[in-house]
Amino acid sequence: MSRTSTLHLLSAAVLVMLPGYAAAAAQEAGHAGHHDHATHREAGAPASAGDPHASHAHAAHQAEAAPEQSHADHAAHADHAAMQHPRPVQTVPTHPPGHAHHGNPAAEEPAAGVHRHATHAAHPVQDSPREPVPALTDADRAAAFPPLQHGHVHGGGINSLVRFDRLEAWDADQGTGQAWETRAWIGGDVQRLWLRSEGERDDGRTHAADLELFYGRAISPWWDLLAGVRQDFGHDGRTWAALGVQGLAPYKFEVAATAYLGSGGQTALRTEVEYELPLTRRLLLQPKLELELHGQDDARRGIGAGLSTAGAGLRLRWAVTPRFAPYIGLVHERSFGDTRRYRTGEGDAAGDTRWVAGLRWWF
Repeated sequence: MSRTSTLHLLSAAVLVMLPGYAAAAAQEAGHAGHHDHATHREAGAPASAGDPHASHAHAAHQAEAAPEQSHADHAAHADHAAMQHPRPVQTVPTHPPGHAHHGNPAAEEPAAGVHRHATHAAHPVQDSPREPVPALTDADRAAAFPPLQHGHVHGGGINSLVRFDRLEAWDADQGTGQAWETRAWIGGDVQRLWLRSEGERDDGRTHAADLELFYGRAISPWWDLLAGVRQDFGHDGRTWAALGVQGLAPYKFEVAATAYLGSGGQTALRTEVEYELPLTRRLLLQPKLELELHGQDDARRGIGAGLSTAGAGLRLRWAVTPRFAPYIGLVHERSFGDTRRYRTGEGDAAGDTRWVAGLRWWF
């Protein structure tokens, strides 16, 4: 083989090997870029992923820089990206045309660290207040919550009431008659002065009447304790010391029970129970029961020991106004024991039933 042919063969071999050597060199440079980029990401100084121009610059920098390039160069690139873009916005990474992105594989992934560093650079931490807030004092609290002058509602006022429970009349076989029952009080919510009175008249003659004066004190929200005196009127009057209770029992029964101690050692007990049953807003039915007992016989007054008299009434009233109501009713009275014997001995009936009509009002 001639010398010229040998030179031609060597030239052809070199031309064949040059493309492979160039590809190997480019691959080795890419691996070095990958290694350097991972190293820089671990060091905490990545380039801004929000700027496509920064990605191009970083790719070109990796392709041209040597593997031993210092971290300071990458920090300079990051600072340059931060100065160009003070408020980074997260966008989709833009790849450069061609295969340039193969040289920068980290640009395909969103770099969260880049956004954090860019945000810290754009928004510096504000300083704490120069002057601390002073602590609250008692004077500050007093100024914020001043004492209020509350109005007094029903604060110990003096009130009064006068009520006629019964003011009625009848016309029966034994004759005509009238009866009354009234009570009044004056005072406050706890202490009151009470006045009670009741009586009957037959054929223009008053044969039974009394007047009671009590000092009352509330012992519960529904009950009052009474202490006072009672004076009977008539041809043979008597004075009694009285002690009793009155109030509202369960199921709205109005109850009054009074014990008496009179002159001569006579004792007595009077009990009243009544109930109001509303049939309509204005129409009310009121049953009432009265019992009277005595401890000793008193022939001069026609009173026997034990249960002396009992009375029951049923009255239907129409409330024209809350303060004024006319009514009609049926009343039955009966005497018992020695009291019955005394009355029948004088020609009076042991019992009496009559229709009544009357008024009830208060002020």
